[in-house]
Amino acid sequence: MSFQYYLELLGTFVFAISGALAITGKDKDWVGATFTGFITAIGGGTLRDILLDRHPLVWISDMAVVYTIVAGIVCVYFFSKTLGRLSKTLLLFDTLGISLFTIVGTEVALHHGVRGEIAVVMGMFSAVMGGVIRDTLTQETPVILQRGVYASACFIGAVIYLILRYFDLDRNLNFVISISSIIIIRLLSVRYEWAVPGFDRKFMRKEVD
Repeated sequence: MSFQYYLELLGTFVFAISGALAITGKDKDWVGATFTGFITAIGGGTLRDILLDRHPLVWISDMAVVYTIVAGIVCVYFFSKTLGRLSKTLLLFDTLGISLFTIVGTEVALHHGVRGEIAVVMGMFSAVMGGVIRDTLTQETPVILQRGVYASACFIGAVIYLILRYFDLDRNLNFVISISSIIIIRLLSVRYEWAVPGFDRKFMRKEVD
């Protein structure tokens, strides 16, 4: 099994944890937490595979993915109190998830013969859509719609991956560098409150006398 495969399983695991953590403390039952964890873990990758016409979907063809999701949810079940004491737990697991899924998604897209620009978009979709679904289900404003460095961190990491791939850097080392760049950018942006420029459209109104 390839390094990429293990990274995809790790990303699935941490996203399942982030989905289940988003439910804990909200007076929801564990059926809801399991559903949210499962959807969070497969949401981005499923969208990517549908857009790439990649069948069967990875979580349908590989039961290891399903078992990994279950393991993440069980982990939250047994350690929810410990994890709940860590104020930045959800941020940490979400950051790990988007960094892993961005690079894995970008490489999957490249292997399906798409251009580098499209591969970057596919990587971003893989990374952020699971979180969008999670936040929507838990009635939170999706992180991607909040001011901050989120999808843009994924974009930068995917571009770094393409550049290093172009220069034939060792594949596994490329994975490590690109994933680490997303983690560092995202955590630093939270620490120092970095944000992308606002998008405020001002409309001129005619005054009616």
